[in-house]
Amino acid sequence: MSLRLIEIALPEVFRKEIAELLKDQPVLEIWQETIEEDRIHMKILVATEHSETILDSLEKRFSKAEGFRIILLPVEASIPRPEKEKKQRSGNEWLVESQKPVSKVIRVSREELYYDIKKTIRLTWAYTMMVFFSAVVASIGILRNNVVFIIGAMVIAPMLGPNLALSFATTLGDVNLIRKAVQAIAIGILVTLIPSVFIGVFFGIDTNIPQLVFRTEVSLGDVILALAAGSAAAISFTSELFSALIGVMVAVALLPPLVTLGMLAGTGKWDLALGSLLLFLVNLICVNLAAILTFLIQGIRPLTWWEAKKAKKATQIAIVLWTFLLVALVTILILS
Repeated sequence: MSLRLIEIALPEVFRKEIAELLKDQPVLEIWQETIEEDRIHMKILVATEHSETILDSLEKRFSKAEGFRIILLPVEASIPRPEKEKKQRSGNEWLVESQKPVSKVIRVSREELYYDIKKTIRLTWAYTMMVFFSAVVASIGILRNNVVFIIGAMVIAPMLGPNLALSFATTLGDVNLIRKAVQAIAIGILVTLIPSVFIGVFFGIDTNIPQLVFRTEVSLGDVILALAAGSAAAISFTSELFSALIGVMVAVALLPPLVTLGMLAGTGKWDLALGSLLLFLVNLICVNLAAILTFLIQGIRPLTWWEAKKAKKATQIAIVLWTFLLVALVTILILS
C-alpha cells in the first residue's frame, strides 16, 4: 500500500474541531503534539488514494486560520505494514483498519501532482540545453539514418513535462500554469528548430533517407501512437508508475518530426517540410487531447466550486479546440 504523511499546524483552539473532522476519515493513524503554547502539530498517516479527500477537507475548513500550514510527505515504509493492521479506535487513539479505495482510480493527490508538474516547466538553463542537445543528436541521427542516435535524443529530450503541464493546467482551469506551460513548449520548439535548421543549411539533406521520409508523412498509426503516448503519460504521472520510457514515447511523437521540419526548412524543401509540420501538429494535438481526457477520467478537479466551474469551461474549450484542429489537419491530409 502506498502511503502519505500529512503534517498540519493549527492554533490550539481548533484541536477538538479537527478531531471531529477526521473522526470519520479513512486515516490509518494520527499523532499530535503541542509545539507552542497556542499551537498544535498533527501528523496523519493515510493511504495515497485517500490523501486528496483529507487534504481538501482540511484546506476548506482551516485555510483561513492564522498559522495554518499543511505539508504532504511520501512514506517509503511503515512498520507494521498497514494492510496487516487490524486495530480499532479507542480513547484518544486514532488507529483504524485499512480502508478500501474511495474509487477504482487510485492516484496521488491533486496538490502533489501540481507541485510535481510545476517543476517540469521551469525555464532553466538546464532545460534549454537539454532541448538543444537532443535536437542536435536527433538531427545527426536522421542524417546518418541511425536509429540508435535518434532514440538517444528522445531519451534526453524534456518534451513530456510541458505538455503534461498544459493538459493538467487545462483540466484545473489554472490560467497561470497554462501560460507557463505554453511558454515552455514554445521555447522548446524554438530551441529545437534553431540547430536543426542550421544543420540543414550547412550539411544539406538527402531526401531519400528512410528516417527522414518517415517523418514527412502522417498515417493513422501516428495518430494512435500520439494518443496512446498522451494517455500513458497522464496515467503514469498520477499513479506513481512514472518511467523515463514514457517520456521517450512522448518524444517519439514530437521530437523527430520537429527536427525534420527544421532540417528540411534549412534546405528549402518546403513541400516535405509541410508534411513534417503537419505530423508534428497532429502529434502535439493528440498527446494533449488524450492527456486531458485521461486526467478527467481520473477525477482531477479543482477544490472549490467556482474554480471547478472555471475549469469545466476551460476543459470544454480545450477539448473542442484540440478536436477541431485534429479534424481540420486530418481533412487537409486526406484532401492532399
